[in-house]
Amino acid sequence: MTTTHLSLYVTADENAMAEEAAGIIAAQCAEAIAKRGLFNIALSGGKTPVPLFSLLAQPKWAKAINWSKTVVYWADERCVSRESEESNYRLARAEMLSHVEATRLYRMKGEDIPENAAKAYATLLGDHFCLIPGEFPRFDCILLGVGTDGRTASLYPGDPALMDEEHLVLDVYPKGKTSRLTLTLPVLNNARCCIVLASGKAKNHILSTALNLMAAPVLPAQMVRPHNGKLCWIIDNNAYQG
Repeated sequence: MTTTHLSLYVTADENAMAEEAAGIIAAQCAEAIAKRGLFNIALSGGKTPVPLFSLLAQPKWAKAINWSKTVVYWADERCVSRESEESNYRLARAEMLSHVEATRLYRMKGEDIPENAAKAYATLLGDHFCLIPGEFPRFDCILLGVGTDGRTASLYPGDPALMDEEHLVLDVYPKGKTSRLTLTLPVLNNARCCIVLASGKAKNHILSTALNLMAAPVLPAQMVRPHNGKLCWIIDNNAYQG
């Protein structure tokens, strides 16, 4: 039997969201290192996690995370160079990773041919997590956002990638947007903890659907339901009240 434990945190603003998320990440880190010796986390991009990244770079929280035993991956990436303003890696590096003692960073190589980059990252995950064919990595924590259309990571509504149950990483080509690399739903749903951040009035209209785990999922964000893991939605009052 698989169980998804959903926790919803409604906070005053984006700074309070960051504090809540930082506390959860620190707890997941401590538990992972105590039990398995390493903390494996995957990051996402966009504007929403910036306050969290900035907070984790501050001395208080930088000490709360054992960066020497933390391994950083990415949940998705745009197919751009690592120095591009659009790069999720660049954002995390600028706001957080260059200010902490993180040394094990494994980015998705958005500058490569997308199909090759997806295969290479899947191979890397297979090696690092010592996977046998058919297995999926079990991240200790995956940080996600949600778009106004209900997308999460780089899984978009209606994309065939949502139905993929075989691959670890896919190259996707959302209409009118930069090509992307993304972890697949089976990887997200194998995590010990997924944290989904949502802020702003524009997100309100999708929350009632995305947070309904009793209904058949129709949005990518609603399909994130970790098996035997925790699902933590952290939202601000603007997103909650609309």
